[in-house]
Amino acid sequence: MSNRPIADEERYVHFITFSCDHRRRLLDHDHPRRIVLGVLNGQLTRQGATCVGFVVMPDHVHALIWLPRTHQLSAFMHEWKRQSSFRIRSWYRDMDAAYFKEIGHGDRFWQPKYYAFAVHSRAKLEEKLKYIHLNPVRAGLVERPVDWPWSSARWYEQGRSVGVPIGWVE
Repeated sequence: MSNRPIADEERYVHFITFSCDHRRRLLDHDHPRRIVLGVLNGQLTRQGATCVGFVVMPDHVHALIWLPRTHQLSAFMHEWKRQSSFRIRSWYRDMDAAYFKEIGHGDRFWQPKYYAFAVHSRAKLEEKLKYIHLNPVRAGLVERPVDWPWSSARWYEQGRSVGVPIGWVE
């Protein structure tokens, strides 16, 4: 994605983006999306982190994550990507091998790197949250952010559960 260094010396919200290798649409099915969110839940619990918002798209993921201690981001991301890759590949082999074969399994599930941006202000946090919630609309998948079940937009707009605990960080 980028050779940009990841700043992780202070506690702030990280705007994170990571993609399927070669931008393959490996997250078209609901179950792989559920796996991504399930692994995210586990990582949030293990590291005492807070998810401010997220969206799972067909070929990439955006998230706003706050970690309680510095220098945790790399480990958080490594485990999120490693565990979700293993579980999704296993699901495809068992449940939809034809789809996986058709799109090509490749050497990797995720691109090896991720992009992280330090969010230092409330205004920037709100901007990034709006950006991720509008992603499915810009992609033509839905007409309104709240209609995409794979994001935190429903939690913010309707107070509905989105499968991941959402919290605000000042």
